[in-house]
Amino acid sequence: MACAMILTLSLSLMACGGNGDNSSQANSSKQENSSKQEESSQETSGQETSSTTAKITGTATGSGSTSVEPIIQQLKDEFEAKNPGTTIEYEGNSSGSGITAANENVSMFGCASRELKEEEKAFGMTVETFAYDGIAAIVHPDNTVSDISMEDLKKIYTGEVTNWKELGGNDAPIVVVSRENGSGTKSAFEELVGFEDALVSDATIAEGNGNVQSTVASNPNAIGYVSFTYIDETVKALTVEGVEATDANVKNSTYKISRPFLIFWHEENMNEVAKAFVEFMMSAEGQAIVAEKAIPVTD
Repeated sequence: MACAMILTLSLSLMACGGNGDNSSQANSSKQENSSKQEESSQETSGQETSSTTAKITGTATGSGSTSVEPIIQQLKDEFEAKNPGTTIEYEGNSSGSGITAANENVSMFGCASRELKEEEKAFGMTVETFAYDGIAAIVHPDNTVSDISMEDLKKIYTGEVTNWKELGGNDAPIVVVSRENGSGTKSAFEELVGFEDALVSDATIAEGNGNVQSTVASNPNAIGYVSFTYIDETVKALTVEGVEATDANVKNSTYKISRPFLIFWHEENMNEVAKAFVEFMMSAEGQAIVAEKAIPVTD
């Protein structure tokens, strides 16, 4: 009997000891798994933090149209302020120069204030329109002429038409007002209307849109041209072949004295700074900056 009791007690103690070992092993396994999960979580968190706080640095280069240069400058200033350590270098020369430079990797991107020609499209660059620009032909509010054709505009600015009566207006000499050499608005207007380097010799030259506007506003027989932002009650914007000078008509391409502002590049020539700058330009914030000097592509 005593032997049986001792045997029973011994078996009981062995069972208890066995359960204790299993429990210890389970706890050890749980702690090990928990530790691995924490390490994995910390690694993932570290990777996410590194990714979200990564900053771009370096220089992006661009060149092209002088007409877009003021917009690029404003975008550049804001972009560099938001991204310390970045620099955007833009050389204003001409649309054609910008196209050549971007295609030949002289600069990372180029800008133009006109559509690309067919032979330029063949270069295979990525092209984005980031703004539109409209130029209005303006006269004094008392002028009875309200609409004009592209051909008649050309004739006025080349000296072929010299009196308003030839266009159905009053019998009065036309006072032609133009811009100074080097003006992007002048270059665009002459190119779009079709009289490059053929401006009438006795044209009144006014520096800046504001001076053109005030000159026309003070002379009932004057005609000039300004960016849309300078249209107000002191002058009258002529409709061109029946189409009003409005942002909407520039966007839908029915107003003829208008042009797109383009940025273009070869993908393999762009660094991270250049890519980020284009992305910023096309963002809501960038387009709000564009809207200060041109017509944005997004509202």
